[in-house]
Amino acid sequence: MCVTCGCSDTASRPDTEVLLLEERVLAKNDHLAAHTRASLAAEGIVALNVMSSPGAGKTSLLERTIREREDTTFAVIEGDQETSFDADRIRAAGARAVQVNTGAGCHLDADMVHRAVHELAPKPGSVLFVENVGNLVCPALFDLGERAKVVVISVTEGDDKPLKYPHMFAAADLVVVNKTDLMPYVDFDVDQLAKHARSLNPGIDVLPLSVRSGERIDEWYGWLDRTCRTT
Repeated sequence: MCVTCGCSDTASRPDTEVLLLEERVLAKNDHLAAHTRASLAAEGIVALNVMSSPGAGKTSLLERTIREREDTTFAVIEGDQETSFDADRIRAAGARAVQVNTGAGCHLDADMVHRAVHELAPKPGSVLFVENVGNLVCPALFDLGERAKVVVISVTEGDDKPLKYPHMFAAADLVVVNKTDLMPYVDFDVDQLAKHARSLNPGIDVLPLSVRSGERIDEWYGWLDRTCRTT
């Protein structure tokens, strides 16, 4: 298994060697993530790892949250392979942001986030969104030092996503089902999605909403408030 993205790459190396290397990489990552988590907790900063496939609407969700929750201080770490488009959008919405470009990398890791936190220097008591690189595979494997993991999907993607990407949904604390304003035009069953997700993770929350229309957006803010109060 590839230690970068989890793909199969064992043709030229013994399986045991690859697995040991992967274990060392993940152990180093987890150690640094624990350090970041403790440092953020000491400052009362709540970090949320926001993941999705491309186009699900995670940047739009963060933009609306920043604009509407004026009583909360937000900072954002933006992960993309290239460009600073999303970080520019976040700054325009009113929050400080730092862009992390991963090049060919398919996810953020604890070292990238650790360095980005130092550059961004979020204020004590703030909420730190870490918008991960857009895919539903690699980001699930790497602890970044977050308080909770949020996966955003859209109704245009199909309700079988938990079955196709089980590691992501097993690791997540919340599934945001975005673009419910398109429900009349697509074949998507929220109850079926929730059933699949909870077969992997019985305690997971599932929240259908529309960032565009604002339908049930207050429930997202309620979840955010409850998570930030959790010690």
